[in-house]
Amino acid sequence: MLNNKIFSFISLLLFFSAISYSKEFRTSSAKEIREALKEALPGDTIIMLNGNWIDQEIKFETTGTEEKPIILKAETPGKVILSGSSKLRIGGDHLIVDGLFFKNGNINKGAVIEFRDGDEKGSKNCRLTNSAIVDYNPPEKSTEYKWVSLYGEHNRVDNCYFRNKTNAGCLLVVWLSEKPNYHLIDSNYFAFRPELGENGGEIIRVGTSHWSMYPSHTIVENNYFEDCNGEREIISNKSFFNIYRHNTFIRCKGTLTLRHGNKCTVEGNFFFGENIPMTGGIRIIGEDHKVINNYFQDLAGEDVFSALPIMNGVPDSPLNRYFQVKNALIAFNTFVNCKYNIVIGTGADEELSLNPINSTVANNIFLGKENTVITKISEPENFHCEGNIYYGIETEVESEGFKNIDPELYFGENGFYRPSETSPAINNVAGNYDFIKNDIDGQERSEQKDIGCDEVIKDYIYNKPLDKFDVGPRWMKTLEE
Repeated sequence: MLNNKIFSFISLLLFFSAISYSKEFRTSSAKEIREALKEALPGDTIIMLNGNWIDQEIKFETTGTEEKPIILKAETPGKVILSGSSKLRIGGDHLIVDGLFFKNGNINKGAVIEFRDGDEKGSKNCRLTNSAIVDYNPPEKSTEYKWVSLYGEHNRVDNCYFRNKTNAGCLLVVWLSEKPNYHLIDSNYFAFRPELGENGGEIIRVGTSHWSMYPSHTIVENNYFEDCNGEREIISNKSFFNIYRHNTFIRCKGTLTLRHGNKCTVEGNFFFGENIPMTGGIRIIGEDHKVINNYFQDLAGEDVFSALPIMNGVPDSPLNRYFQVKNALIAFNTFVNCKYNIVIGTGADEELSLNPINSTVANNIFLGKENTVITKISEPENFHCEGNIYYGIETEVESEGFKNIDPELYFGENGFYRPSETSPAINNVAGNYDFIKNDIDGQERSEQKDIGCDEVIKDYIYNKPLDKFDVGPRWMKTLEE
């Protein structure tokens, strides 16, 4: 009994000793942060005091641990304003940056925030959270730089706000190397990217043409994209094995584009175009992609801005051109009142001469007022179609695999069209798709699944169309339009 009491007393002493060794350093400049980092240990916090930090090059370069990360945070989230030519480098392992606000500044090159130590070593297990970059633009919009550059592996950007990037250069880039990234980009609010008028106006790019045959394993999920109109690629995939899921796109003139790389999954996303020209959905290029459980409504784009354009490919394509679409799966999606739904052979010409092949279009719902279910610019080869329902529009494909019947959709919970309880979509799928376990709500599908993105089931809704109050920094929930 005595030994147990001694052991408990020693454990308590160790516990309070651990607490006492966690320090806070209060700083008011990049120089003071550098000085604090000379003493900071795992578990310590460096506090940036409220105020306007002008022309500060902050180098947050150190090493924490999984149990005790080192934290750099604002004294009051949103009250530390970084302006002028201020920028941030997050270089090391197990670091967290929290609550910073970059506003009304600009830099000449590189990125406002980079996850690497100098120009060499990428960061690991680091996080940027609860922060914002707004109107951080140079006088000339042709001046090219990024807002966030992700290097290294297992880093995260979450609950941040990015608004009104007007200059050249992708807003957020994942840079690849020989090793996969395993980054997570989630719960962010991307807003108001005006048309750039040229290439390089993406919101997110995962990879580059040069590295497009390498795996990234990056996940982009639960983000809100509003009026992101920089160029035709809102998100540009340029690597393997990435997942894009549960994101919401509002009035975005462009598409989530699988530009280079193969074997990506696009699942459970919402696209609302509000009948604005050039609003699109998902563009497919390459091999073995899965596009499942997505919802497309009132998209008014055409050609590469259609709801789901499938590109033609280039023979022996170099890395920077267009690879042939092979083995795509387009299943359990719902299209409502889109100007163009699935377009096969987008871009077909003398160079882009390889038609899409060996792909499946299954168990989708198409409801509309004009144009066709599938528009064929080029003739697909060995396409398998089954279990699709369309109504109010025509189809250019053979009738097998497509049934003209009213799916009986109604404007339902969370603001999109769902099948009614008498819909012919219920328990009526064709084929075996056991690997598709859930619907767009995140609810478990029954053994005999329903056609379209939504399974008719009374259960908790895990995934719904997001709005701006679901994402972004906690301190910035009321935003000016």
